Amino acid sequence: MGHISVPSKRLVRQWKLLDLVSGLLFLAVFIFLLCVFTPLGDSLAASGRQSLVLSGGRDRNGDPQHRERFLRVVESGEAAVEACPLESVDYSPCEDPRRSSHFSRERNVYRERHCPPPDQNLLCLIPPPLDYKIPLPWPESLHKIWHSNMPHNKIADRKGHQGWMKEEGPYFIFPGGGTMFPDGAIQYIQKLKQYLPISGGTIRTALDVGCGVASFGGYMLKEDILTMSFAPRDSHKSQIQFALERGIPAFLAMLGTHRLPFPAHVFDLIHCSRCLVPFTAYNGSYMIEMDRLLRSGGYFVISGPPVQWPKQEKEWADLQDLARTLCYELVIVDGNTAIWKKPSNNSCFSLKSVPGPYLCDEHDDPNVGWYVPLKACISRFPSLKERENNLIELPKWPSRLNDPPQRATDIKNFLDIFKADTRRWQRRVTYYKNVLNLKLGSSSVRNLMDMNAGFGGFAAAVIADPVWIMNVVPAYTSNTLGVIYDRGLIGVYHDWCEAFSTYPRTYDFIHAIGIESLIRDLSRGGDRCSLVDLMIEMDRILRPEGTVVVRDTPKVIDRVAKIASAIHWSTEVYDTEPESNGKEKLLVATKQFWTLSSTSG
Repeated sequence: MGHISVPSKRLVRQWKLLDLVSGLLFLAVFIFLLCVFTPLGDSLAASGRQSLVLSGGRDRNGDPQHRERFLRVVESGEAAVEACPLESVDYSPCEDPRRSSHFSRERNVYRERHCPPPDQNLLCLIPPPLDYKIPLPWPESLHKIWHSNMPHNKIADRKGHQGWMKEEGPYFIFPGGGTMFPDGAIQYIQKLKQYLPISGGTIRTALDVGCGVASFGGYMLKEDILTMSFAPRDSHKSQIQFALERGIPAFLAMLGTHRLPFPAHVFDLIHCSRCLVPFTAYNGSYMIEMDRLLRSGGYFVISGPPVQWPKQEKEWADLQDLARTLCYELVIVDGNTAIWKKPSNNSCFSLKSVPGPYLCDEHDDPNVGWYVPLKACISRFPSLKERENNLIELPKWPSRLNDPPQRATDIKNFLDIFKADTRRWQRRVTYYKNVLNLKLGSSSVRNLMDMNAGFGGFAAAVIADPVWIMNVVPAYTSNTLGVIYDRGLIGVYHDWCEAFSTYPRTYDFIHAIGIESLIRDLSRGGDRCSLVDLMIEMDRILRPEGTVVVRDTPKVIDRVAKIASAIHWSTEVYDTEPESNGKEKLLVATKQFWTLSSTSG
């Protein structure tokens, strides 16, 4: 009887494993040849780069090199940065409620700036709301904005009866009221005019603390007074966003444990209308901070509690005592409005016998204002050679715009430098308008930012246009912000390796001279942070169809142009004005208007 030979199960498994390995090897070789010798290779490589972009620079296995690879791909211009999810439309990195909730509520620490570490920066583009429209032009925007651009009804629902804002058809309407002036800011300002030199150019720069939707600052513009309005991101959610959409200067900030990002003695007027700041708490540190910022001879106004407020008699008495300790003169108490005037020199303090805060020592620099803890001592007055910082001595607006401020006389040859800088920016802005055809001076440009403002020459050169400029002085460079304020302009300190304290889509025009210097490590060389991160941040705060002008060396301009392409900006590169002696180029970029579909995010 014959026998059939049957292979063992072990031999069958060996052959199957060998076939599998051989097949995979053959497939790998085939794909390799396909990638090398056909266009499919380029397509697959692009797909891989795109996957890296979509991952946001993060790696689930914690690979520290993953983000760096992502940044290199974007900086090379080989892949486009994708959109963030729709729920991120109002994302403000350093004021993110999800991050803030982890910090203490004592002294409002949780409402101060808390930025993500660099490796957690979003590497995607913040989208606009689905029904976003180009904002209404100034001055129409002072009175109404598109509801769809910020469909947040909380303030309208809670404050509508006080004249803050209300929904009307496709708009939010702003009647100009506030909690302490429900009949409108115009009438309220007329009341203050009885006691303050609002007209005539004596008061030019003001600070509005806890500003709401900034109607006070908006209507002070009619008096030629430039008001910096601020409030935290709080339960009202979007008050600063509404202010900026209206075209009123504003930014996110909180009086907590740190100084505000300004130098000393720069505001002619500080105003609080029901801002609910406990000025006498914490050894009077909040009132002392206001004193640091207020110019000698300037005015401090509080409307609302605790001024003659029911059940707050002690707080009102304490506030008056603290003001006397600071040697402030009480000008008037009119109902629930109190006005004080700051003294013009230190003489009162040398005679003071009552206990309280005393002058800071001579080593304290009152002009440092970036992440500096609040202090309980009173900032010293400017020296005699800087006496023009006193409101009484300061040239009236608009003369002070082009008068070299005494504050910077320590700079060698400052007078010549200042005059040359003023002439230079007048030439440059003329070139920007006449040759580059930028929209400066048109109704489509209202909110401007100068990222590296120097002496404020750019802002001074466009002063006749219907615009305002946020002059940003990098926190770790030469301190020129005081000079900017002495000229009657406004601005803040900032470190561009962090996100700016504003909502998305709040500026029409961004100007950057020496953009690479904003991230350069001057002590060790190299960059302190990524240019890609910086430009994604610029995209976040720029409105759709907004303009960016970068002025830098050809090498840097080429670097910026590649990243601009990756974040969907259209760009053109120009030579600088003929009078320029430098080797700079100008990149003019426009942010494209794109939106997510209703199914995105």
